[in-house]
Amino acid sequence: MKIKKTALAGILAASCLFCGCSIGGRQVVLTSGLGSQDVFKVDGEACKLAEAKVYLANYQNIYGKSYGIDLWEQGFQTKRLKKYVKEAALSKMTKIVCMELLAKDQGISLNGEELKAVKRAAEAYYGSLNEAELEFTGASEADIAAMYEDYALASKVYQSLTGGINEEVSDDEARIMEAMQIYVAGPKEADEVSAKLAAGEDFAAVASNYNQKPAIEITFGRGDLPAEAEQAAFELDNGEISSCIAAGDGFYFIKCINKFNEELTDANKSKIVEAREKAAFDDVYEEFAQSLSSRLNEKVWDGITLVTDGSIVTDSFFSVWEEATE
Repeated sequence: MKIKKTALAGILAASCLFCGCSIGGRQVVLTSGLGSQDVFKVDGEACKLAEAKVYLANYQNIYGKSYGIDLWEQGFQTKRLKKYVKEAALSKMTKIVCMELLAKDQGISLNGEELKAVKRAAEAYYGSLNEAELEFTGASEADIAAMYEDYALASKVYQSLTGGINEEVSDDEARIMEAMQIYVAGPKEADEVSAKLAAGEDFAAVASNYNQKPAIEITFGRGDLPAEAEQAAFELDNGEISSCIAAGDGFYFIKCINKFNEELTDANKSKIVEAREKAAFDDVYEEFAQSLSSRLNEKVWDGITLVTDGSIVTDSFFSVWEEATE
């Protein structure tokens, strides 16, 4: 089961929070009327306290330890960091529940192979927890398995709504080109540049004297230059220099250095695909979410205190899942 992990992570990171907002345009109802182990419910689908604590344990280490620095140990804006960790965890949990409901609405379920991956991940992650982590979360292996099953459903519904988009983006559409440019605002300077280049003067030397843009060496893709300059530039071969191009409010001269940078093109293609996947997903998700109502058990949620004394070190919930699905 291959999952678009980066794109899904982006979708989940952009999810709405209970804190002062709404889900699907409907205001969240804060209530203490839920069960003592229910952190929140979205249309009757509950997130349990043990599940929330697993997310919090992981997030406090994912966000609290950056670039080799333990922010908890350093006492770096601890109050603010705790608030951020709790909001980020709640955000992710609510989005996963909403996506699980969307999967059910779309008739999407896990197959046997995917359920085996859930079991493998649950066994591996539960086995990695130390005594302090087991005590803090109160989670059983069955709880962990249920969490991975929800995450797998979220992944699968995302794939279902975005499948095939990668094949729609061609290399030419995503192409990134390396070039040198000379831009001048006036026709007099454009004539002078044309004459010097026609006489065989070095492009870089002419550019250093005439270019009125911040950079001479540029990399660009579709939509980065004025349309006329882009069209002329993308027709050049390596080493070729364009004639004077009237574009926008000035004049361009382009020298092609590399008409197809493969590495940058691949990265740009991924960026385009992710943006289109998000748009395709949002179209369906936002409409579905309009019908959802949500309830947060404020008393339970506010009563959760992070343990930052160094005894809680787990941060592998998501990486264990990735390994189980490779």
